[in-house]
Amino acid sequence: MTQKQQRLRVIPLGGLDEIGKNMTVIEYGNDMIVIDAGIMFPDDDTPGVDLLLPDYSYILKRREKLKGIIITHGHEDHTGALPYLLKDLGIPVPVLGTKLTLGLIQGKLEEHKIKKAKLREVKPGGHVNLGVFGLDFIPVNHSIPDGVAVFVRTPVGNIMHTGDFKLDHTPIDGRGTDYQAIAKAARQGVMLLMSDSTNAESTGTTPSEAVVGVALRDIFMKAEQRIIVASFASHIHRVQQVCDAAVAAGRKVAVTGRSMVNNTRIARELGYLHIADENIIDAYDMGGIPSEKIVVLSTGSQGEPLSALARIANSDHKTVQLQSGDTVVISATPVPGNEKAVSRVMNRLFKQGADVVHKGSAQVHVSGHAAAEELKLMLNLVKPEYFVPIHGETRHLYAHSKIARAVGVPDKNIFILENGSCLEFSEKGARLCDHVESGVVYVDGLSVGDVGQVVLRDRQVLASDGIALVIVAIDAQTGAIAKDAELVTRGLVLGSDSDAMLSDARDRITKVMARTSKEGVTDHNVIKKALRDSLGQFIWERTRRRPMIIPVVMEV
Repeated sequence: MTQKQQRLRVIPLGGLDEIGKNMTVIEYGNDMIVIDAGIMFPDDDTPGVDLLLPDYSYILKRREKLKGIIITHGHEDHTGALPYLLKDLGIPVPVLGTKLTLGLIQGKLEEHKIKKAKLREVKPGGHVNLGVFGLDFIPVNHSIPDGVAVFVRTPVGNIMHTGDFKLDHTPIDGRGTDYQAIAKAARQGVMLLMSDSTNAESTGTTPSEAVVGVALRDIFMKAEQRIIVASFASHIHRVQQVCDAAVAAGRKVAVTGRSMVNNTRIARELGYLHIADENIIDAYDMGGIPSEKIVVLSTGSQGEPLSALARIANSDHKTVQLQSGDTVVISATPVPGNEKAVSRVMNRLFKQGADVVHKGSAQVHVSGHAAAEELKLMLNLVKPEYFVPIHGETRHLYAHSKIARAVGVPDKNIFILENGSCLEFSEKGARLCDHVESGVVYVDGLSVGDVGQVVLRDRQVLASDGIALVIVAIDAQTGAIAKDAELVTRGLVLGSDSDAMLSDARDRITKVMARTSKEGVTDHNVIKKALRDSLGQFIWERTRRRPMIIPVVMEV
């Protein structure tokens, strides 16, 4: 097949119908690049799971074609899967990102004991070639410094991947979205635009990050005791504003929470966070400083059980003990699925007498994502032939597609994809082709990929209906029960007359064993199934619950 006959394939492996685990493959002939490698955090449907990764087996099977991995910015939902991907690839692959992005990535790689990664810094506004692909990195504004959109030149046509962005005209670091570079790319022709959809349902424009600084200064000036601010550790712009407001109010900033300590250190070392040494301290060094002279900068804005703020709310933090009258600012909005956890932490803080300030009571948080009018502007600047909304749940993708139609993108040229969808481009245009392997890989402690739906279903059953353990001893020759069966239950509510029910359950077990013995059954698996079926039916009839039933058969 000649180069002219080769087809360009665009394959999202994550980030669609979800907020998180962003990953997109762009493939042409024997060359392939990946944009972003993110994670997603677990919810109530994934008990015990630590992280969710995209299924990147498609990449692993074609690793010899992989020319590089491009990371658009330093947030976990774009970087968190990178250590796992690099380990599984087992070959050195260039990882491209801006200075701060690579600084944050380097910290993650060190935690995973990855020492020889090929990190390659790119400059916003710079150009890099990877195989047949030419890449331009366009500065965009987001809730973390150094974010970029990626303009990809391919033999078939040009692709614009916005990454996460907003159009903030008064950015904290003075670095806004580069409209001129976007317009220049548009003049060269954009075959496909892939654009952030997170706030597609929000009308108007997203407020500037600067308005948060005004609100924080007002809160800090009025607070009479200690102030605790919880935010995303990677939200360096927000951290900067907390530091500025603290210094203006004559307070020192104490940092707590592992990721917050690490990220503030990295951001200061690289020149992205500006605060004098005498104004920022470790939380262990607060002793002797009056509470009215302290601002505690903390993790835990999402109600994570082991985070610094959750420990403070539970009176379980090593260095911060909440006092009645302290002010707690939750400077974030809950990620979908975290609302209950955040509410739980807030209630505990209120019970301890704290004055809790959140997005519902003051403008202490604004989004880092573009709202509808900004998305329209991006579409009008780029003027793409084809459009794929990315980074959002299905409702966000559909809302963004509606915006695209409103600004003149033909309906037939808009593709709402799923993870694993393959969009193929040739001289004849675009078409959907075969669906590739995709899905979710669960990280559970030190286990990666070993947890599946069966394990998750078992955990859900255990959490909702409990467990019943049946232990029977049988004669190895006849299969007859050799001693009284034992029945142990945990997490199973048996009602007010639990003793009578347990007695009836043991009678049922005895009857099952008498039947299998009479039939001459000695196969343990057959006996276990009979016990499981009979006892399960009995418990359902008496409690309307279906606990996990584990029969244990021993020979004597």
